[in-house]
Amino acid sequence: MNWDRIEGNWKQFKGKVLEKWGDLTNDDLDVINGKREQLIGKLQERYGLARDRAEREVDEWSAGLKEW
Repeated sequence: MNWDRIEGNWKQFKGKVLEKWGDLTNDDLDVINGKREQLIGKLQERYGLARDRAEREVDEWSAGLKEW
């Protein structure tokens, strides 16, 4: 899915993000505000992921949102 669309509809996607990455908080989601780079950074911080792994997870997650 296009990140412009995710960013524009972030409130709708927050629940999907929490389903996938439950260690993120609502405050984290407010800071991320639909921005891909912010999400990648928070995943690195919370889960101790390398940048390339966090990017891969975000890309796989967003690809699975096609039904939206």
